Amino acid sequence: MNGFHTLMYHEIIDREGYDRQQYKGIKVKQDYHDVLPEELFCFKDEFEKQMAYLYENGYTTLTIKQVIDFYYNDKPIPEKSVLLTFDDAYKSVLLNAYPILKKYNFHAVSFVVLGWLFDKAQEYTKDYSVCMSKDELLSMDGVFEYCNNTNLLHTRKGMESALQTEDKDIILEDLNRCEAFVTTKKVFAYPFGLYKKENIDWLREFGTLLAFTSFDGFNTKETNPLELHRNACLLQYSIDDFIKMLEV
Repeated sequence: MNGFHTLMYHEIIDREGYDRQQYKGIKVKQDYHDVLPEELFCFKDEFEKQMAYLYENGYTTLTIKQVIDFYYNDKPIPEKSVLLTFDDAYKSVLLNAYPILKKYNFHAVSFVVLGWLFDKAQEYTKDYSVCMSKDELLSMDGVFEYCNNTNLLHTRKGMESALQTEDKDIILEDLNRCEAFVTTKKVFAYPFGLYKKENIDWLREFGTLLAFTSFDGFNTKETNPLELHRNACLLQYSIDDFIKMLEV
């Protein structure tokens, strides 16, 4: 069956010295505090094994153009394909994931929360999920393309995200801000994977071609391109778990 898995990463961290008890949450430019769930971290040594597996087994790391062509221009996806995505632009991606991706000549997508990017590079610390500066993020453009994850709407109150609670005009204006910065247009990831039906309609009106959820699954021609599946590569996964995920 022709299609692809989208893999979702956030923080790629060193196993040595890792202590969740010391973790204080995200550190971003926007005046907003949150805590990245522990399962959304990935140890660097496991990430290296995962990328080595993809490389050694002949996987194609897709570009967004290939995915758009699959859904809108009737072009097939290479038989063994994954789309690699990284959310929130944390500095650990630059330090730990980028060199590995570069080594294997892999392609990846960064979903950018524009209002989280610092103007000047911040010191990396394991105590926080530290966001990159704009210059740091763009320094990875040999590997990454950059897509919209909102400007200031990657926030939540309780179980609802700003995308679910703000008015349409506010959302579209916010999307425009981020859209002006990112290099690949009309592609979106739902913050926290949370959305309501109206959001899909508004994204369609905005001209969005692809939008990514956080629901597991394999993407086929029958998958709604504005509700694409993503598989989170979780902290507790062994390489066997990773391989099994790709077989489902």
